[in-house]
Amino acid sequence: QVQLVESGGGLVQSGGSLRLSCVASGNIFSINVMDWYRQAPGKERELVAAITSDGTTNYADSVKGRFLISRDNGKNTVYLQMSSLKPEDTAVYYCTADIKPTRSSSYWFRYWGQGTQVTVSS
Repeated sequence: QVQLVESGGGLVQSGGSLRLSCVASGNIFSINVMDWYRQAPGKERELVAAITSDGTTNYADSVKGRFLISRDNGKNTVYLQMSSLKPEDTAVYYCTADIKPTRSSSYWFRYWGQGTQVTVSS
């Protein structure tokens, strides 16, 4: 079993900052890509940022220059530093990870966290 647990969400004023964390635990041999998604009420889930195991990153245009994704491979943890937050950033944020459970496993599995609420007030 693998679990992803997010933390760090909350209520913040427009222009403020928050740092989200997501820790993966359980049967993990290796983690490839780790992502952050978000889903606002009435909208589809969207990819916010992604980071590979070697540190290559990718961002949605809407957050470029404001959000920074990073990871600590030794701690199986991914972070999302969010700055200059806007009301339109309000959403439930989910982390995901592509995980190989054992050395001999032929497959990678995608796991999702339960989500953490981020609310930005104007």
